[in-house]
Amino acid sequence: MTTNNKNLKLAIQKQGRLTDETLEFLRKSSLEFESYQQKLFSLCRNFPLEIVYVRDDDIGGFVENGVVDLGIIGQNILYEVRPKVKKLLNLRFGFCSLVIAVPKESDVRRLEDLNEKIIATTYPVSTQNFLKKSNVQAKVIKIGGSVEIAPVLGIAEAIVDLSSTGSTLALNDLRIITKIYDSEAVLITNDKFSGQTSKEKLLEKLLLRFKGVLSAKNYKYVMLNAPEEIFPKLKKIVPGLKSPNISQLIKKGWLSVQTVIKEDVFWETVEKLKRVGVSKIIVLPIEKMIT
Repeated sequence: MTTNNKNLKLAIQKQGRLTDETLEFLRKSSLEFESYQQKLFSLCRNFPLEIVYVRDDDIGGFVENGVVDLGIIGQNILYEVRPKVKKLLNLRFGFCSLVIAVPKESDVRRLEDLNEKIIATTYPVSTQNFLKKSNVQAKVIKIGGSVEIAPVLGIAEAIVDLSSTGSTLALNDLRIITKIYDSEAVLITNDKFSGQTSKEKLLEKLLLRFKGVLSAKNYKYVMLNAPEEIFPKLKKIVPGLKSPNISQLIKKGWLSVQTVIKEDVFWETVEKLKRVGVSKIIVLPIEKMIT
C-alpha cells in the first residue's frame, strides 16, 4: 500500500494508554479503516485520510517536521518534549495527571519536604520546571519503565508519574503529595500545514466530524411530558441550545418537550424538573451533534 500526498496524514499511538480510545474516537467520527497491533499504516475507506501508527514519543516530531499533517497525542508529551506544533482540539479522553508521590510511610508530607531528596521519573523536564517554580531543591533522575518501584529499590525517595485514578500508586503503597498538571488527548498540527489549500479544506471537514462527536459527548437528548401550566418554569430550567421543541399531547393540558441538557448539569437539571411536576423523562445518548 502506498501513500497519497493529497490525503491527510494522521499519526496516532501504536500501542499504549491512548490507543484504544483514539481508535474508538476515530470510528465514532464515521471513519472506516482496519487496525490491528502489527499494522503500521491504515487508509480510510470513506475519507481521504491515512493513519500512521507510531510510538507516542515520535508523534510530536513527525508533526513538527511535516512527516504527517496531524497527530493525536497526550498533552503530557507536549509539555515534556515541547515540539513546535499547534493544538487544534482537546479531544476529551485520555484524562490523567502528572503527580508527585512518595511511599505511604514516608515522612514527606509537603512539597517543601522534598528538598535534598531524589525524585525518579520519566518526565524530567516537567519535573524540573515544576520544582524550580516551587523553589524546591531536589535531584531528578530519569528512569524508564515502571517508576513506582524506584522507592522500593532505594533509587529515589519520591517519584513523578502519570496517574488516572491513583489505583496503581495505591497498589504500590504510594501516596500523592501534589499534582504538577492535568493532561488529555489533543489533536495537533504544524505551521507548514497552513497554505495547503486542498488539505485545509479536508481538515475543515475532518474537524466538523470531530467536533460533532465532542459536542455529542457533552449533551444528553431528553424527552419529557409536562403540564402546560408549568411551561414558563420549564423553559427556564431546560432552555436547550436556543429553545426546547414543544408539541401538544392528545391529553388536554399536557405538553411533550424534546431538548438537550449539558452532561455536567444533567442530574441537577433533572432534579429541578421533578420538583416542578415533570414526569416520564426519557434520556437518550447523542451519537453526533452538529452546531
